[in-house]
Amino acid sequence: MKTAVTPTDSETDRPSEGARAAHRLPFWVNQRLGLLVLVVALAALFGVLRPAFFDERLVLFPLLRDISTLTVVALAQMVVLSIGHMNLAVGRMAAFGALFAGFGYDRLGLPLPLGLVLCLVAGGAIGALTGWIIARTGVNSFVVTLAMDFALLGLVSLLYSALTENAAFTTRPDGLAELRSYSLADICAGPICGSPAIPQLTQFTVLALAGLGFLYARTRLGRELLLTGANPAAAELSGIPTGRRIILAHALSGLLAALAGFMAAVGTGTFRASIGDDFMLPSFLGAVLGGTLLTGGVVSVIGALLGTSLVGVIRKGLDLLSVGLESLNIYLGCVLLLALSADRVRTVVSYRKVVRST
Repeated sequence: MKTAVTPTDSETDRPSEGARAAHRLPFWVNQRLGLLVLVVALAALFGVLRPAFFDERLVLFPLLRDISTLTVVALAQMVVLSIGHMNLAVGRMAAFGALFAGFGYDRLGLPLPLGLVLCLVAGGAIGALTGWIIARTGVNSFVVTLAMDFALLGLVSLLYSALTENAAFTTRPDGLAELRSYSLADICAGPICGSPAIPQLTQFTVLALAGLGFLYARTRLGRELLLTGANPAAAELSGIPTGRRIILAHALSGLLAALAGFMAAVGTGTFRASIGDDFMLPSFLGAVLGGTLLTGGVVSVIGALLGTSLVGVIRKGLDLLSVGLESLNIYLGCVLLLALSADRVRTVVSYRKVVRST
């Protein structure tokens, strides 16, 4: 689902020539279609080179679990990109939220759902604080979130050192082991439950995708967030409280980052300070590959899922081909660079075609 700011009601009553021309753009300009083809083609290629790639329990299950977590990370970055900001503290916010969940389970004896709620509240609060600082001071989000990243790095480490003996909460509430290891097929019978390769953690990702898709496509609040990113001055003149929208976007980003931190902790079985250390690059890869603009105003919820899936397939496939971690990071960096270049090419081609058609 790709969403951009929409024209006013008076403009939508009579579609412009440019809008009609946009519908005649070549199919290869559709970024989501290209991503889907790439994911399928690469999965087939890795399956041919290493048949073990299609092993449901040993390969596909952990692959889909990782994709589920990193998709939520990409959504956390996408939300702030929609207003033209970025969140360099997305990994630390994940660790911050997971810290509260682990503390609730280990010290307060909370059940699994209440620990998750505590995690989300903590993530949303630290994200809202970040947005409030940006809105009140006017300092660039790059600087504020970078400072928040360093602050949380020290704070989370200190709290783990003070509250635990081995820098990790190891108490596991009832249901956590099942959430980590069971698939959807393990909790119900029949074909509707899906393949044994689909982990239960995907439920959180589906809810996040559905919620953000509805927000940006169907609500006034979502359109105001996009307009704030597309043209902050025009949004302000239109009566949109841009300061509040900045706080809201960062609060949502923190909440989603905390959810991703919880999912990562469930995947490893422990709540520790290092959660989220590797979230930075995947957060931008998934969002940017999916079609979200760095300058704001355009998001793609489904594109974020497809972009993250592409990165996940590349990671797993190269790992099965015994490619080292250093080489893997080089390849992923090249993929991001190519994605940014391809996005620029698509934008230029689309613009020229619309101009020629008017």
